Amino acid sequence: MSARDVMATARRITALTGAGVSAASGVDRFTLPSPDHLASAVVRRELWRSWLDDPMWTAEPNAAHRALARLERAGRVRALLTQNVDGLHRRAGSTAVELHGSVARVVCVDCGAGASVEWALAEVRGGADEPRCPLCGGVVRPAAVAFGEPLAEEVLRAARAAVLDCDVLLVAGTSLAVEPAASLVGLAVRAGAALVVCNLGPTPYDGVAAAVVREPVERSLPELVAVPVVASGPVRTWGDPSTW
Repeated sequence: MSARDVMATARRITALTGAGVSAASGVDRFTLPSPDHLASAVVRRELWRSWLDDPMWTAEPNAAHRALARLERAGRVRALLTQNVDGLHRRAGSTAVELHGSVARVVCVDCGAGASVEWALAEVRGGADEPRCPLCGGVVRPAAVAFGEPLAEEVLRAARAAVLDCDVLLVAGTSLAVEPAASLVGLAVRAGAALVVCNLGPTPYDGVAAAVVREPVERSLPELVAVPVVASGPVRTWGDPSTW
């Protein structure tokens, strides 16, 4: 079965995306060091200086982001789960579940107050070694999951619910090598969803996929999203209580 054939029957889609979706926007993978590293003022100062000119701040959504947003507007997306922290899915118009958080916001590690990353970067550009919380003076960091930190439990619950309640899981731009996001794929397949993998390189789940597409996602996703739906009747998923 081809990916187009699967998409022609897909009416309740959950998408799972990774760094490959943002590659065409000039965004590289963003990794926040572990909390132990972030405890060092020297490390934080170097990180903020390195982030000043990161291409993430000027990146724009590409054709892959826009295609998934169109799919949501068409009412076919159950949820869009992303491992990316760049916020490009949201800027394209998707209601994304950001598994690893977002660098569009910063948070104080002491009092929990939040602010925009633009404010934080302006502080550093203005001469500060690092931004400090305007409320309590505490350390400020991007609101993304740091290396070694667990995902927020409520986010993980929402992601699991989404992959149990879809007829197709559309994976795009990820090698599925990072847990716990990768385990969501196995959960969806066991619940009966058809798996479509769109990624340039192999993934551990290619063998259980209904279709695998080895093309840049900014080219493959717009083509797949444009496939008209030919299926009719009720959509039955494991997450639908009527099927229990």
